[in-house]
Parts: sequence; structure tokens; C-alpha cells
Amino acid sequence: MFKLRQVQETLNQAIIGREKEIDLMIIALIQGGHVLLESVPGSGKTMMAKSFAHTFDGKFKRIQFTPDVLPSDVTGISYFDQKSQEFILRPGPVMTNILLADEINRATPRTQSSLLESMEEKQVTIDGETLKLPEPFMVIATQNPVESQQGTFSLPAAQLDRFLFRIEIKYPSFEEEKRILRDFSKAPGEIRTSTVMKVSDVLEWRKAVKEVMVHEDIETYILQLIQATRQHPHVELGLSSRAALALLHASQGLAFINNRAYVTPDDVKKMFPPLATHRLMLTAEGMLIHETSDILRGIIDSVQAPVEAMV
Repeated sequence: MFKLRQVQETLNQAIIGREKEIDLMIIALIQGGHVLLESVPGSGKTMMAKSFAHTFDGKFKRIQFTPDVLPSDVTGISYFDQKSQEFILRPGPVMTNILLADEINRATPRTQSSLLESMEEKQVTIDGETLKLPEPFMVIATQNPVESQQGTFSLPAAQLDRFLFRIEIKYPSFEEEKRILRDFSKAPGEIRTSTVMKVSDVLEWRKAVKEVMVHEDIETYILQLIQATRQHPHVELGLSSRAALALLHASQGLAFINNRAYVTPDDVKKMFPPLATHRLMLTAEGMLIHETSDILRGIIDSVQAPVEAMV
């Protein structure tokens, strides 16, 4: 666990005021999930993703999405080489460990969908040939919600459901912003992290996190939360079975990075909002009178949590 603490400390020193967000990204990497970073322009989403990747000694690729990016620009292409008189397979940037999909909602739906297979099945198919992606594989996507009407394409439900977390990057506090001014005024955009995490570390953590115990009462609690989203009168599309399994894995991940061998109800409560916000689809009436976060808080309050005496 010393190495895991080292990763957290390195990132917290380089990325000011983002401790919770960093923990969510670490959990996603350990549990084989993906994250969607969302906030206004200039809030450091891309820098955060690059700094996170820089602590890891695996391969890192970045795609700057625009409307003219094609699916083959993401997955790769098979082309005919005139010298050898044969087809040559050229994998795209998706063949990496950490992929930064910058401003993903600027890509067309056809290009966005090129990531579906990679994110779910950890493989890519190019002209009928299927290639396994390196392990670990993680997509860190960014988007600016304020530009949703300016040349962007909303991510469909199937795409959103493949992200383990949607992480909303809020404005920093006054003191945090003062630190940002002091620390970055001389070298804006500089990556301030060092490589402290190896591929072998992540693969070892992936095995260890599976040993984190989930009591039957916790499983029941998770399913009750999931069912409550489907039964809410202002929710048109509740959480899927994939989301239920993701909530279990996310809760295990939180317990693991806190050096605990078991999941508590508080772990589930903390993981529920970032995991559920982007998956819920509200009714027309619900969108007029509720924020998604308010509905999730109401569900957490209405579902009885099990007593923490399950170890």
C-alpha cells in the first residue's frame, strides 16, 4: 500500500484541491473502469488527465476530438502497401494503456461509437481482425458542458454507461486558486508529476482488490439503491445491471485504497453519486423541477443502509 499512498501524494501535490477526484481516477484504473471529466473550459481537465498518466509507466496516447476525426483515426486502419503487395494493419492510438479522449463530445456519434468495443471488451476490431488491448486499459475523456449547443454531439446512453465515473470538476476555493497562481505562474502547463506507478503495480492491485469482502447485506443495499432509481417517478431511465456491478466494484476500490479488507455502507454512499449521475435519464417533468444530484441524495436518504457490523 506504500506505493499507492505515494501515487496519491504525488498527484495531490501536483494537482491542487482535487483529492477526491484523484481517488476516483485511481479506483477506476484499479478496477478497469473509465472516467469522464466534465467542467467549464480552463478548469484543468486535460492537465489533470496528463498528470495522472505521467505517474504511470505504461503507454499514453491522446486524441483531440473534432467533428472531422474518423473512427479509423481512433481504432486504426488496414491499408494496402504497394511495395510488399499486401495489406498492413496499422493500429490506432486506442492501442495504449491510458487514452485521453479530449473533448469527446466534439466528435460525431459515429466516431464516438468507435470506442464502445474498446471500453467494454478491451479489444478493437480493424477490418475484421480483432486485437486485444494492452492491460491495463483506461479511457479518460473530457468534455465542456457549456458548449453543448456549439458544434458538439451529446454522448448517447450506451456510451455514458461505459464510464465508471462522471467527475465534475468544480471551481477551486479562493485559497486553492491562490496556490495555483503562485505555483504555476512561472511555468503554466508544466507537468509536475513523476513516474511512481508501474504496470505490474496496477495488475497486482487488480488482483488484491478482488479480495475485498462484500457482505450479503451490502449487496442487498446496492441492489436496493439501483431499484430505487428505476422506480422513481421522475426518472425515465434508471440504472442498469452493469451499473449495479460497477457500484459494487467502485465500493471495493474505495475500501481498497483506504486499506480496508471490507466494504461499508459509507463506501457505497460515496461511490453512488459519481457513478450514477451520468447514467440517469430524467423525465421531462423531472428535468424541470429536479437536479439529478438532488434525486440521488433523496434515494440515498430513503433507502435504509445496513448496520455496520458485517465484518
